[in-house]
Amino acid sequence: MTDKDRKYKTLEPELFPLSLRESRFAPSLLYYRGTLPASDCIGIAMVGTRRPSSSAQELCRRLVKSLKGTRAVVVSGLAQGIDSYCHEAALEYGIPTIAVIAQGLGVPIPGDRATLARRIIEAGGSIMTEYEEDFPSFKGNFPARNRIISGLSRATVLVQSKAKGGALITADFCLQENKLLLAIPGNFDSENAAGPNQYLDQGKAMPVFMPESLRTVAGLPKIKTESEEPAAVSLSQIEAAGCNLSSEALSLFKQFNGFKKTFQELQNECNLKSNNILAILTELELSGLVETPDNFQFYFNGAN
Repeated sequence: MTDKDRKYKTLEPELFPLSLRESRFAPSLLYYRGTLPASDCIGIAMVGTRRPSSSAQELCRRLVKSLKGTRAVVVSGLAQGIDSYCHEAALEYGIPTIAVIAQGLGVPIPGDRATLARRIIEAGGSIMTEYEEDFPSFKGNFPARNRIISGLSRATVLVQSKAKGGALITADFCLQENKLLLAIPGNFDSENAAGPNQYLDQGKAMPVFMPESLRTVAGLPKIKTESEEPAAVSLSQIEAAGCNLSSEALSLFKQFNGFKKTFQELQNECNLKSNNILAILTELELSGLVETPDNFQFYFNGAN
């Protein structure tokens, strides 16, 4: 029987998408339906409890919406609750999404999740598993499934979880690979905030205080379209606009005009102290001459 006859495809490790190819938890084989993400996409795992709070769906919508306009792919497990909310939000905002399931692709998915799986595939996403076609959904499959969710992702977001739960297993896999773990803080007496609060209290996760800041905290730059590309500005235009730069800012701007640099590169390439560089960058950002959409690289005057 061919892959076409089975209505799913297989993937060898060298063809695994996103960051799974480099993961030490990668499976020996993957089965999938749907469409694989582009090679330059970035996996963001979003996980949590099957029984979230009444406000969780809106929280997930706002978190996922913040990823719009980036190369993010929302990765989750198609479970009820947080997983499904995040997949649904990705579909709503046109963001690619991958669902990793703990059973074979030939085993029926129960309830509304079957409809959600179909919508994911129709929207250009995919359903993945390491289990053969008719392999049932045993309880022990889920921890193994969670390592693939983490493996596909640059960062994992712990949205809501009790003090013990499957989402924390995904978080632990994320930490074992020294990847970025993010957590949504919650009320100290909320059962669904116990997991995230625990990892935040232990210093294992970074907080996302505002859902709209997820993109920034995860370090995801926005994709610039041609219409959004700023035109290069000459120094004469800067002066004509009444922008009076300090001599240090003017010197740094002349040196790096049209380039993008990390802070470390700026330190290495100019003879200034760190606090002076920060002050100059702030001056240039306020003047509109430097942008840092990912809080990592500084784009000087329309650099690509």
